[in-house]
Amino acid sequence: MRTRLLFALGAVLAPAVVAAQLPVEVHRNQTALLTNADATLAANKKLVFEFWREVLQAHHVERVVEYVAEGYVEHDSAGGAFSERARRLPPAPTKDTIDNLVTIVAERDLVVLAFRITLPDLEHEGQTYTTTGFDMFRVTDGKIVEHWASSPTD
Repeated sequence: MRTRLLFALGAVLAPAVVAAQLPVEVHRNQTALLTNADATLAANKKLVFEFWREVLQAHHVERVVEYVAEGYVEHDSAGGAFSERARRLPPAPTKDTIDNLVTIVAERDLVVLAFRITLPDLEHEGQTYTTTGFDMFRVTDGKIVEHWASSPTD
């Protein structure tokens, strides 16, 4: 009986495993991601979106005070290095979008950005695959106070 059940589960789940290998798609209308019926959640999404576009992506580190609270806590071990790298790079034009953004989700005081990441396929030399990395921010009183990241690479 148990063997039949495991076989049946395998037959049901096998298509899901194949579907999970589809390429991760970047969102085509990022401004649509900023809306929310809750005005506070919409504002938090916009704050994190603008911070990423202007400070992290375009390297306008002089604008960090507009987005980040005093006492900000960085939980990502690479976060300090990332900030240092941003300081060394010259500012770039600010784009209307965030590179490789898949979605933005807001709940309570948290905002999560999901990104498409392309990695080398270790089983197929010379090929790559896409996966998803996440950055999460906590927002208090209109400022970013904490950041966590789970991206396998940057």
